[in-house]
Amino acid sequence: MQRILLVEDNELNRDMLGRRLARRGYEILVAADGHSGLALAAEASPHLILMDMGLPGMDGWEATRRLKADVRTRHIPVIGLSAHALEGDRCRALECGCDDYDTKPVDIDRLVAKIRSLLEAPHTVAD
Repeated sequence: MQRILLVEDNELNRDMLGRRLARRGYEILVAADGHSGLALAAEASPHLILMDMGLPGMDGWEATRRLKADVRTRHIPVIGLSAHALEGDRCRALECGCDDYDTKPVDIDRLVAKIRSLLEAPHTVAD
């Protein structure tokens, strides 16, 4: 079973998205902030990370930069999630290391298609 780490500070969003993805056969790990997301990513080595970009404290932009700078986690694909639908946000997410980007409210079918695409893509684990 493929593990997805959901880093989301909003409890309702975590619950809704977590349940919908679990019903599609994914094991869901949850972190409520950037710091615990980084720790859980290094510890549990998920297959993919869904990162809320608007986290309080360490936001998703910085958490993603740190994930991609860490040899233990840089190979994990990250999909940035944001309620902001500004064109520049997608570019900014990709620049900070996200492999893809999606907006909230989440269109679950579109998000699952992005997840599948990234999980099926060949990834090279860093030395």
